[in-house]
Amino acid sequence: MTDKDSTVRPDRRAELAAGLARVRTRIADACAAAGRDRDTVTMIAVTKTYPVDDVLALAGLGVHDLGENRDQEAAGKAAEVAAAGVRPRWHFVGQLQRNKCRSVVRYADVVHSVDRVRLVGALATASAAARDRPLDVLLQVSIDADPDRGGAVPDSADPDTGLGPVAEAVAAAPALRLTGLMAVAPLGWAPERAFSRLAEVAAAFRADHPEATALSAGMSGDLEIAIAHGATQVRVGSALLGMRPTLR
Repeated sequence: MTDKDSTVRPDRRAELAAGLARVRTRIADACAAAGRDRDTVTMIAVTKTYPVDDVLALAGLGVHDLGENRDQEAAGKAAEVAAAGVRPRWHFVGQLQRNKCRSVVRYADVVHSVDRVRLVGALATASAAARDRPLDVLLQVSIDADPDRGGAVPDSADPDTGLGPVAEAVAAAPALRLTGLMAVAPLGWAPERAFSRLAEVAAAFRADHPEATALSAGMSGDLEIAIAHGATQVRVGSALLGMRPTLR
């Protein structure tokens, strides 16, 4: 437990501990049902809109992977957490704009949402200038090929948004390390259908990029289905931390 963690309200820490226990049990049960080792799945606690005190409490409870999706919130939060002497593994999981790359690479250890070649160039340049080690990158996959929802498109030769060209651009950048794929179930798709399709894409992708084994999929409501279809990372917010505060 950190000194800052010791100032968290005891009732809130108890709530977080209970939520964490429930989520860990769900993940363990899902792995058992899928015949997988529990250690093959990492839980990322998505702390967007939640205060720094919650982050520090989670760190005190043994949570090492944290996710944020808005740079304007994440940059300050990461700085406060570091000032408290806590250094989790930060995952940037939201849509990323090129003008935010220089900020994001200063605190994020992993970016989950790379989906176009133009973004790869900006991210690689920022990473090379600010970091002493490569930035881990997951490519966001568009399961339904809807251009309005983001994501690189499988089986597309588009030079900017095709999954193949984006992967090749990341693999060619020394300041980046291609580690896998990420996806969100499209609106209107049942999770079973979405993650089954994602598993097909991931299998084909690994044939060309065998080192890129990470698969970030599944959230509070559908993590079991994602794990059944091979997810190695699940992004959990409300099931762990409760209902989100209202964004202002």
